[in-house]
Amino acid sequence: MTPERQVDDWLARLAGERHASPHTVAGYRRDLAKLLRFMQAQQLHSFDALDANRMRGFVASEHRAGLAPKSLQRLLSSCRSLFRQLQREGLLDSDPMLGVRGPKVRRKLPQVLDVDEAAALVETDSGGKLALRDRAMLELFYSSGLRLSELVGLRWLDLDLDGGEVRVLGKGSKTRLVPVGRHAMAALRALGAAQGMTPDSPVFRGRGGAPISPRAIQLRMKTLALQQDIPKPIHPHLLRHTFASHMLESSGDLRAVQELLGHADIATTQIYTHLDFQHLAKVYDAAHPRARRKG
Repeated sequence: MTPERQVDDWLARLAGERHASPHTVAGYRRDLAKLLRFMQAQQLHSFDALDANRMRGFVASEHRAGLAPKSLQRLLSSCRSLFRQLQREGLLDSDPMLGVRGPKVRRKLPQVLDVDEAAALVETDSGGKLALRDRAMLELFYSSGLRLSELVGLRWLDLDLDGGEVRVLGKGSKTRLVPVGRHAMAALRALGAAQGMTPDSPVFRGRGGAPISPRAIQLRMKTLALQQDIPKPIHPHLLRHTFASHMLESSGDLRAVQELLGHADIATTQIYTHLDFQHLAKVYDAAHPRARRKG
């Protein structure tokens, strides 16, 4: 079987058996296309012909071509995933990625809103016929830390308005229950009363009653942020970051925040501990007599 066929089979399995999103599959396909082009240039006709030295040469060639460190790490992760699967199927004798490391990536901390900024944004009265939808949308983002795709896909049957919960379909088609705060519940009730709450209808509607598009939400949030003069770039994921940071700062319970966000790996959630420490460090520098720096 050719390397190209093996890649196609693995991508089909990702989409079918593992329910990977089209976006994820497309990312793997782009990464592995780079590997296949490298093999063709080197006249390598099998993944067994790869070894650690050749993989280091592959990384070096992509780096010289201008691929950023973060993209290189993702590229190597795609290759590792493919090679592990081929080994499990007995189609690859050894892992050519053993001992191969990509460049270190400086992890960029996500920006968040402070409590006052978050309140100003979610309590915006945009006026007009979109006011109820805007308020419910922003309150739910901040109340429950939903991803943009999760909010777009919500239907009324996913909400328990009496129990204060929402059922969301997250990454990898995994379902989780997330609490909904009282302000968000009140905003959702008002929206439902105004537009009707047919169980299978979208909670947040766009034109013609179809689910609102992700792009429409992004543009709407920017407009509302400008109205409040918030001096930060506003986007849906910023409210997810803000939710996580404020929850961790108040509770200190990293595992609970991981469950609420739907992170498969707690290492993904740990970035918010760095944000929390940054806040504590600023308080310390401002308050402790021996910590104050000379201005």
